[in-house]
Amino acid sequence: MTRHAYPTPAMLGDYARAAAGLLPIFAIVAIAPVGAVEATVLSGFAALFAVFGIRTALRHGSRLELMDGVLRASGLVRTSISLRELDRLKLAYYSTRRDGRDGWMQLELRSGSSTLRLDSRVEGFSQLVEASARAAEARGLSLNATTLANLRALRIELGSRELGLSEAAGGAR
Repeated sequence: MTRHAYPTPAMLGDYARAAAGLLPIFAIVAIAPVGAVEATVLSGFAALFAVFGIRTALRHGSRLELMDGVLRASGLVRTSISLRELDRLKLAYYSTRRDGRDGWMQLELRSGSSTLRLDSRVEGFSQLVEASARAAEARGLSLNATTLANLRALRIELGSRELGLSEAAGGAR
């Protein structure tokens, strides 16, 4: 069994972004009289930053366990993915710069009606990706070219048949 979590230092940036969005809104409302239109606009932004903060707290509070081919997420939101019954594996890279550096990866797993999304800030991310990729390979799942390129970027090599990569998927990233 392996245990994984989002470390606090990795989550501080998201908490800071949520606060950076909420605090000015609260300051404006506290200092200046606000009309109905302005209040509506500010409320919309406040809701957006509040939801982001709540999602950050939920992610930070979740714990992951990989045991006997089952990945379980616990916390306020619980889900379980059986890697033996994996329907979908998608590994995406999101860059924060035009040159492709300084980004993060997101792993999306689906088994039946359960979906689990993890980003690369979780401790042991590469280990979780590799276990998932091996399960996808064993199930004969087709993976898109982007997922395969991102697996290679993590130095995860799979079988030579490229997991059923279709001709239509192409080889471009």
